[in-house]
Amino acid sequence: MIREKTKNVGPIVIDLTGPNGNAFYLIGLANRLTRMGFNNDRELLERMKSGDYENLIQEFDKAFGSVVILER
Repeated sequence: MIREKTKNVGPIVIDLTGPNGNAFYLIGLANRLTRMGFNNDRELLERMKSGDYENLIQEFDKAFGSVVILER
């Protein structure tokens, strides 16, 4: 099936069980979103890296939950 491209106007959705759910991807996305102005917390990345994976996704969700939906 071929279809026309549609503009994604909704939030970013990330499946945590898929390839984009790994810690490296989430840290990189957090870095990009911070540079784009979605968050101005300078210590966010350090807090994300300071604990385990669960801590990382909790910190990510607190910072970017309004623009990114994380699915388990």
